[in-house]
Amino acid sequence: MSGSPPRPFVLIAGGGTAGHVLPGLAVAAELVDRGHATGDIQFVGAERGLEATLVPDAGFEITLLPGRGIQRRLTLENVAAALGLVRAVFQALGLVRRLRPRVVLAVGGFASAAGALAAIVWRVPLVVAEQNARAGASNRLVGRFARTCAVAFEGTDLPRSVVTGNPVRAEVLAAAVDRDVAAARATLGVPDDRTMVTVFAGSLGARSINRATWSAAEQWSDREDLAVYHVIGARDWDDRPEIARRDDDVIGAGSGERLWYRPVRYEEHMETVLAASDLAVCRAGGTSVAELAVMGVPAVLVPLPIATRDHQRANAGPLVAAGAAVLIDDDRFDVGSMVAAVDSMVADGALARMSDAARSAGRPDAAAAVADLVERHAG
Repeated sequence: MSGSPPRPFVLIAGGGTAGHVLPGLAVAAELVDRGHATGDIQFVGAERGLEATLVPDAGFEITLLPGRGIQRRLTLENVAAALGLVRAVFQALGLVRRLRPRVVLAVGGFASAAGALAAIVWRVPLVVAEQNARAGASNRLVGRFARTCAVAFEGTDLPRSVVTGNPVRAEVLAAAVDRDVAAARATLGVPDDRTMVTVFAGSLGARSINRATWSAAEQWSDREDLAVYHVIGARDWDDRPEIARRDDDVIGAGSGERLWYRPVRYEEHMETVLAASDLAVCRAGGTSVAELAVMGVPAVLVPLPIATRDHQRANAGPLVAAGAAVLIDDDRFDVGSMVAAVDSMVADGALARMSDAARSAGRPDAAAAVADLVERHAG
């Protein structure tokens, strides 16, 4: 019909957390680099997800669906969540019918299932992208109907899988290709003559990691060779102890104490932080693992103990096997295990070797590989 709007090329469905949103944005940026118009790439996400701000900030249009994810236990909240999911599916059905995209890319999360189910109903080609070594519930549900599933790890349990790696942001790739440690540290104000340990665990943070880091900072207070860049997260920021409330960058009360320590609530430019880092202490989410590998940053990985199907432990496996990381279970992670792991890695000169091992496990072409699949299967 002459008055009909043009069909978008791709509808990218999913989000909720940065681990789902950022790979979708990485693929979108790759498609734009290939000549697809920004307006031909649209997103559908959840009202409560990070995509509500991250996607528009990146210059793409997004439709937000109501509702929230269903918890993996019986609660009254799940009744409302189920009703919200039904509403989201019906809205997604209307959206896909109206837009008629040539292909739908499902990247996981609450809105991913709704968008993928709509693609299945209206017979729009579906490509699934899974960031973790063990697939999430929504991707396992819709993966059986997908033309192909792009997976980040060998052995991920989805049908018709192609191992592409996990797409990372263009900013991370650019920082990794032309990594300038001195410039990154100058931007952050980190001393250039120290071993920089970066601690992070997503936008909310992780209490076990934060508490161990605060205690470690006290033990390291007289270390003149260490710098600790601590991204605390929103959950513990207001309750942080006195050592994380100082205005200067040196903790402790004694005149001979020299540790450089900076607490940060949230870090918008992790590409700069990773470029400056010698070592990271963090969770083992799919995006974190992928960015560490591409950047070549050794790590102490502390998998989230309640992760679905223990997927963070599985995510950590390739880096540990490559000699690029050590894994410490959350229930064994405390100040003692953290200090022992970091001190050991720094003292025996292992960081350079581990950095090379991390880069050997990285897949900097992952976004391009997923974009290839999207273009190949577009109707």
